[in-house]
Amino acid sequence: MNRLLRLVRFLTFSFILCAAAFAARAANTSFAATYTGQGSGAASCGTTFSISGQEPSAAGTYPVFVYMAGTSETYTNAAATAAVTGMANRGYVAATVQYDSGSFGTCAQISGKAQCIFDASSATSAIRALCGRAKADCSKGIVVGGFSQGSIIAMLAKNYDGGVQAAYGMGAGVAYSTFDLRSCVANGNRSLTSDRLRAVDGELDQFLGGSQANVQSQLQELTGFTCAAGSYTCYQPNNSGWQIVKSSQVADGSADHCYMRASGNFCTGSQSKLDAGWQSGADTWELGANLDWLTGFTQH
Repeated sequence: MNRLLRLVRFLTFSFILCAAAFAARAANTSFAATYTGQGSGAASCGTTFSISGQEPSAAGTYPVFVYMAGTSETYTNAAATAAVTGMANRGYVAATVQYDSGSFGTCAQISGKAQCIFDASSATSAIRALCGRAKADCSKGIVVGGFSQGSIIAMLAKNYDGGVQAAYGMGAGVAYSTFDLRSCVANGNRSLTSDRLRAVDGELDQFLGGSQANVQSQLQELTGFTCAAGSYTCYQPNNSGWQIVKSSQVADGSADHCYMRASGNFCTGSQSKLDAGWQSGADTWELGANLDWLTGFTQH
């Protein structure tokens, strides 16, 4: 009986220690910074923009994660904040970066925004501000993510900083309405190779053709990974590739461009409310699985 009691006490104590250690690892500290980006209609980096981030409170140095929101979105919206918190919890100096998101643009225009954010040679870029933080060690790797226009910027990041190791893009395509971006983002036309890219779009994405077939066609051109017609997943051995979210998988029944939002067909839902599954689920189209995938490309 005494042996059993000692065992119970030992296991209880061990559980408390493990829980405390986990809590310590997951504790984050918020930070803010600025960088010089490309303002509306500008051709150079001359406008001050904000950076909002979180980093582990524990001592040490960490790899870096950068997120860019979509066109007309606030850079600290719910999806951006969830991604930043998720990566800080995983041991990253993580930040969402403001940019001129009020309009879309051509390859040249979006590339200009990406350069201001990720130009490793510029003292005023966002990536220099982040890599210069005391807890940041960009030699351990930089990973990126984004939504819509932000996903395009994420995919172009490695053009300007070779330390970028992988990208996760939501609502990513090669052509949006009247803007054809094939020359800068299609497979083979950017520095980031497709075995370091994971793209997830909704089957009703209205900006990529509005049907499963059209979305699949764009994702195949984006990544160079082709699967059978009607496929919803096309993952490679290292889990790079693409996935199309079914409407039956999201709570509001509409897997459109903004499938990660809680409600509102065709991006009419609030940026502050997220689909519960995307935010906390474990399926391959949801946030956690994609953040976990990114961690495989950095050192800790």
